[in-house]
Amino acid sequence: MPVSTSSSPSTRTAFRAAALTVLAALGAGLVTAPAAAAAPPARTSDPVQRQLDALVRDGVAPGALAQVVRADGEARHYTSGVGNPATGSAVPRDGSVRIGSNTKAFTATVVLHLVGEGAVALDEPVDTYLPGLLRGDGIDGRAITVRQILQHTSGLPEYLDRQAVLTDPHRYYEPRELLDRALDRPADFAPGARWAYSNTNYVVAGLLVQKVTGRPLGEEITRRITDRVGLRHTYLPAPGDMTVRGRHPHGYHRLTADGPWRDYTELAPSWGWAAGGMVSTDSDLNRFYRALFSGRLLAPAQLAEMRRTVPVDAEGALPGTRYGLGVQSTPLSCGGRYWGHGGSIPGFSTYGGVTADGRAVNVTVTAVPDGRGGARAAAAVDTAMCR
Repeated sequence: MPVSTSSSPSTRTAFRAAALTVLAALGAGLVTAPAAAAAPPARTSDPVQRQLDALVRDGVAPGALAQVVRADGEARHYTSGVGNPATGSAVPRDGSVRIGSNTKAFTATVVLHLVGEGAVALDEPVDTYLPGLLRGDGIDGRAITVRQILQHTSGLPEYLDRQAVLTDPHRYYEPRELLDRALDRPADFAPGARWAYSNTNYVVAGLLVQKVTGRPLGEEITRRITDRVGLRHTYLPAPGDMTVRGRHPHGYHRLTADGPWRDYTELAPSWGWAAGGMVSTDSDLNRFYRALFSGRLLAPAQLAEMRRTVPVDAEGALPGTRYGLGVQSTPLSCGGRYWGHGGSIPGFSTYGGVTADGRAVNVTVTAVPDGRGGARAAAAVDTAMCR
């Protein structure tokens, strides 16, 4: 779901096409007071650090972390706040986090690999590869193309049951179970009629990958992407894995605007799966998007297809935002635009992408902010890109 934006150039960069931002989880472990108070941030002239410090100071999230990569490859890491309010431990530099709908960019890249190999065609019906799978009220896989699935122009309704996730964030969901929930609802519109974000599209894309390759989606992501460009901390958790591997901050949510933070770092991300279930780091995400848009992961023809966009028709979207195949293009306040996705899942929200000249930014906050807080987090991306 898009977040609201303000009228200033930097805070207007708030749109993130990740519908998982609408979710909050009932995590265990109510945090009432930190065991050790975090030291107040030191004064700094760095505008990115100032924005992260302000996000923490104003209660948008307990912690924040980021990596900024210049066009020449020089990188700088940032942290602010605490990684665990119960202990007062620091936010780990470049810690692992859940990346929500950035997962869609990985899934789309795998599908486009299959296109390049001749195993999948973008303008073929989904039924060619998954016969009989998509049937429902106004839903017919013989009339929905692979391109429309990746582009969110299929008309497939959303599958997410917010209350079910809130009630039991540790429950495991099979991908077909998620899809069946969507198919119980009528189509949002006829295929190709317009654009509307739906996580259901990427459940279908994940099932397509598995049917065509005969291998689990996570293995295909590892083989085709993470191993290929050296993403050492990026993976799709296996069924039953509710942890975040390696050094990581805890993720939190407030059930009410003035309530205490609840820790829900450990959860079953199966309800996100191919649409939003992955774990990564700021530096791995920057490495991924730089590799993707520099042509290291896709052949020129497939990268060109990924970059073919349609206007984003969503409340709160920054004018000029466009969506391709698993990625979006966002205007910058200083001119030009950047490519990426962003995403949120209970506990973590990520914002960022890469410019044509190789500048890359990823900002993570350890909560799912409201619209105003999300706009401020996204503004830090614009600031870092435009320095």
